[in-house]
Amino acid sequence: MGRDEVVNERLAARFEAERGRLRAIAQRMLGASGEAEDAVQDAWLRLVRTDPAEIGNLPGWLTTVVSRICLDLLRARAVRREDPADETLPEPLPEAAGDGGDPEQEALLVESVGRALLVVLDRLGPAERVAFVLHDGFAVPFDQIAPIVGRTPVAAKKLASRARQRVRGTAVEPPEPPERPAGHQRVVEAFLSAARGGELHDLLAVLAPDVVRRADPAALPAGSALVARGALTIARETAVWGRRARFGAVALVDGAPGILIAPGGRLVLVLRVSVAGNQVTAYDVIADPARLAALELALLPDGEG
Repeated sequence: MGRDEVVNERLAARFEAERGRLRAIAQRMLGASGEAEDAVQDAWLRLVRTDPAEIGNLPGWLTTVVSRICLDLLRARAVRREDPADETLPEPLPEAAGDGGDPEQEALLVESVGRALLVVLDRLGPAERVAFVLHDGFAVPFDQIAPIVGRTPVAAKKLASRARQRVRGTAVEPPEPPERPAGHQRVVEAFLSAARGGELHDLLAVLAPDVVRRADPAALPAGSALVARGALTIARETAVWGRRARFGAVALVDGAPGILIAPGGRLVLVLRVSVAGNQVTAYDVIADPARLAALELALLPDGEG
């Protein structure tokens, strides 16, 4: 075996030792397993075209390369979202909106990152997301993050801080936080669990007798009533979105626990839930892109409920 082959084999082995960490970084930045794998593979292709003697710190070099690839992808994604041609309503939820893709990849992505976190991260600007993921997720110092995002270390720290506030729901503190019933989170979690199970008696147990459901047209089959009333009626119709409950996660919606429906971490529905006592008294099913974009979404505080 020649010297070059030995060097290449050693380089490949060192890259494989870093692959899991690089994939984890890319998944948190991109929120898509397929794109994350492509970003890692792109980093490998760049590595084999680079003289190893020019790389003093291989893990750091790979982190920088993967992060820059992800940042470019996030920026391209942001431009596409700003294109007015993309501002169309999603297909009606029950059949045509898809099922979240490969169930195995869906499970791996959600297990490694968390569905609610994926949704909230998707609300961040590209540079904010990269700075937050690298620092808070992987303890990369700001002097290393700065050149990746094209900022000074102080500015990179501010990016991560702003992202952290948005992720934790502390970016804007109301002068008087709204009161909500004790156990609100627990009731919302019970509602989501009942929807996943699809058992009528479990749904009736968590729904108030006079519960009201309102929904955007995009969330319902054509011709469905936008407002429904009564526990039995709503429990029976929960199958309309209940098939998507397996893609659900509880998070803060405008400051109170609600439900995000996000196949593959991509938000398609939000349920803004009102609670009294131990029951759901009303909920809005939000699917309109403009309304979804206007919602304040954040992770639940630890121990809330």
